[in-house]
Amino acid sequence: MHMAPDNANRSTLPIALTLGDPAGIGPEIIVKLHDAGLPAPCIVYGDMPALVRACLMFGISLDIVPVDTESDPRVLEFVPGRMLVRPTSPALPRDLPLGVVDARAGRSAYDALCLAIDDAIAGQVRAIVTAPLNKEAMHAAGFDFPGHTEILALRSDTPHVAMMLVNDELRVILATIHVALADVPRMLDTELELRTIRMAWKACRGMGIAQPRIAVAGLNPHAGENGKFGREEIELIAPAIAQARADGIDVTGPWPGDTIFMRARRGEFDIVVAQYHDQGLIPVKYLGIDEGVNVTVGLPFVRTSVDHGTAFDIAGRGIADASSLRAAYDLALKMTGG
Repeated sequence: MHMAPDNANRSTLPIALTLGDPAGIGPEIIVKLHDAGLPAPCIVYGDMPALVRACLMFGISLDIVPVDTESDPRVLEFVPGRMLVRPTSPALPRDLPLGVVDARAGRSAYDALCLAIDDAIAGQVRAIVTAPLNKEAMHAAGFDFPGHTEILALRSDTPHVAMMLVNDELRVILATIHVALADVPRMLDTELELRTIRMAWKACRGMGIAQPRIAVAGLNPHAGENGKFGREEIELIAPAIAQARADGIDVTGPWPGDTIFMRARRGEFDIVVAQYHDQGLIPVKYLGIDEGVNVTVGLPFVRTSVDHGTAFDIAGRGIADASSLRAAYDLALKMTGG
C-alpha cells in the first residue's frame, strides 16, 4: 500500500466518485458528468455494468476502463472521454431493475463506498464525492446505517463528524444529524455545541473564508426567550459560544431559528449552526436541491455529496439533473487545492 502523500502532492491525486445505488439515478448523473467534461482525474467506484448500461441508454460515448488505484498509473492521468472505474464484485446483472429496491444494489453501493473510504485513508485519492444511496436497499443487504455519514465515520474510525449543507446562498452545519426530534434536547450539551462551532470554523477556512462569521441557532422558539420556552439556550448553547469567542472565533447567538437563516442568506454570516436535522436542512433545500452540496466535516479526508436522493421514480428516464453532483465535485476540488 502506498503511503499517504503530503498536502502539497494530494492535489495531483484523482477524486473518488462513488456510484451510489445502481438502481437509482447515480449511473445516469455520473455518465452525464463525465460526458460534460471534468477538469481533473476521477475514479468511479461501483458496478461497471450499470455504468455501461447508462451510456447505452442515454447515447453517451465513454471509454470505460477498470483500474486498480494502487498499481495503475492511469489513475493520475486525465483523458477526456475516458471513465476510470474501480469495480465492485460481483458485477450486477445488466438487466438489474431500475427504480426498485434491491438488496444486490444495496450491497454494491455499500461496497463501493467502503472501497473509496479505504483508498482515501491510504492516500490513494484526494477526496470522496458520493452519489446517493438508497437506505432501504442497503438495509435489505444487511447494513443497518441511517446513511453515508455514519458509514464514513465508522469506517474511518472518526469519533465526531458533522453534516454541512452548502449552496450558493447558504451554509449550514448540524449539531445533531439522523436522530428522532424527541431525542435532540437530551443529546445537546456544551461540548457538542463547542465542537460543532469549531468544525464550522474549520470547514469555512477550508473553503477559503479567512475570517468565518458563525451564527448559532437556538433550539427553542425565539431561542428560548430568556428561559420562557426552554433553558437549553441559557445552560448549554450560550456557554459554548462564550468559550468559542474566548478562543478567537467570531461566533454569535443563540439566535431565533425562524430568522437567522434569512440573515445569513443576506450575507450577515458565513455559516449557521443548526441544532437538528430539519431546522438546518429545510432552509437549504427550500432554496433548491439542484446545486446543493452535502459536506461531511471532521473526517481525515474531504467528502462531498449530492443534496438529493436516488430518485427511483425517474431512474432510467434520462431526465436526472447532474448539477448537484457537479457542484459536489467542484467543491471537493476547491477544498483539496483546486
